[in-house]
Parts: sequence; C-alpha cells; structure tokens
Amino acid sequence: MRSEDLIGPESHGDGAPGSRGRPSVLAGLVGTGIQASRTPSLHEREGERLGLRYIYRLIDFEALGLDPRSLPDILAAAEHFGFAGLNITHPFKQAVIPLVGELAPDAAALGAVNTVILKDGHRVGHNTDWSGFAESFRRELPDVERDRVVQFGAGGAGAAVAHALLTLGTGQVTVIDTDQARAATLAADLCHRFGAGRACSSSFPAEALATAQGVVNTTPLGMAKYPGMAFSADLLRRDLWVSDIVYVPLETELLRQARARGCRTMSGGGMAVFQAVGAFRLFTGLEPDATEMLQHFSEM
Repeated sequence: MRSEDLIGPESHGDGAPGSRGRPSVLAGLVGTGIQASRTPSLHEREGERLGLRYIYRLIDFEALGLDPRSLPDILAAAEHFGFAGLNITHPFKQAVIPLVGELAPDAAALGAVNTVILKDGHRVGHNTDWSGFAESFRRELPDVERDRVVQFGAGGAGAAVAHALLTLGTGQVTVIDTDQARAATLAADLCHRFGAGRACSSSFPAEALATAQGVVNTTPLGMAKYPGMAFSADLLRRDLWVSDIVYVPLETELLRQARARGCRTMSGGGMAVFQAVGAFRLFTGLEPDATEMLQHFSEM
C-alpha cells in the first residue's frame, strides 16, 4: 500500500499555504464505488471553518483495485499514516467489526459500524448512521403516522435505520431483504432490544406495504452504481410516506416515482449530513455546526 493511495501526494510535508501551526486531522471513507461521495467536502469545509488543517480521503476499493480481503491492511495502513479515524460504508459496516478492539454501545447493539476511531493503537467502532437518520426524520417527517413501517434492506445501514425508527416510536418495522435469513435475524435482534412484536420479517412486499404507512429503502438500489428500486413502483400509493437513504443521486428512482404519485418523501441528504456531524465530533473532539454543514451540502 503506497502512502499516496491513502493520503494523496499533496498532503505530504508542511501542508497547504497558510496551514502551518494549525491543528491537523486526517480522516477517510472506506467503501466500494464511493467516488461521488460528498462526505470529504462536508468534513473538510467544516474543519476549515473551525481552523483545522483537515484532510479527508476516499479509500475506494473499486477505484484502487483492492479485494475486500484487503480491509485489515487498510485499517493497519491508516493507523500507520496517522489517521484520526475512518468512516465505513457499503459493503464493510459489518465486516469491519472483528477488526476493532472495542465497540461503542450503539455499534454493539446494532451490529454495524460506520465510524472507527484510531487512537494510541486502539480501534473503537461507533455508529452515527442511526442518529443521523433519526435527526433527519425528526426535522423532515415529524408528524407522519408510523404505526407500521416497511423497510427494505437488512444490512449495516438497515440495522441502523430500523433502530432509529423504533427509537422514534414506530409501532412495528417489517424488514424485507433478498437474504431472508438476514432479515429474520435483524427482526429478532430488534424485538430483543425493543420488545416482542416491534419487528418482523417478510418475503411479500405487496402484502407488507398494503397495511403500511411508510416505507424506507436502506439497500444500495437507487445509487448511480446500482440503478432501480427494491420493489415495484405499482405498490406505491398517495398516503404512503417514502424515505430513501441513498443520496447520490439525491432523487432516486424510488423518490421520483413516489413524488409522481403525491407521496411525502425524505431523501438521504439529511442522514448523510447528520451522520457526518457525529463522525466529525468523534474525529476531532470539536462541536461542528450542523446548520453550516446542511447549507454546504445543499450548495454541492
């Protein structure tokens, strides 16, 4: 692993003009197919505003031609080059767990990590996805009915979103995933934490959506790299609110179809910003300005 692959050639030496004497923070995002991510700009802009020399790198396994089995090497290299931490995205939010020495309570409960803090030879896994989704939901869909919500996806992001939905008072979350065993396992975990009957799994989208008030997509479907929808648009109806955690593009096929039918919608932009707010706080120990970060995101 070359240093340039992680930190880039321009970050060697004393740094950019005017950066000397400023506290430095080096962080990154690990995932596959993440070249369109807006996370680096969110972090670096807020770091600049707070007087930091903040460098945030994309570590894209696809762009670097890396095999998923290289994940342990990437964490070791990040430690070697002095990274404060790493954000973790698809498809590594669960695969990274055995590689950290400690899990924060939220990450342990969810079985998913999206932020790893690297300090003094220790690795601590956190999850800011669930709080990011929850804050976005509170702001954008505070008054919707949520006795019954259907969620597509039972991976790392799905675990976080389902946790957030139940924390926000959703009566029951029905989890649907192409891997039926994974959906059943997530539902059982949620019932263990929140109480019997608060979650279930299903293999029948039409049946589940027929009685639901809201639906959330937590799968990669809808991303530029993975176009399409997790279910047929014919199952959408006007009285259903629709949320998608994908934010590149901001208007996914699911949201486009939902808006065409008059559904109330929530994009993945808010979750992207608020999970970054939480990660920035963990990386730096400083309190970022969420309003500033939201504004910057809207300008991109």
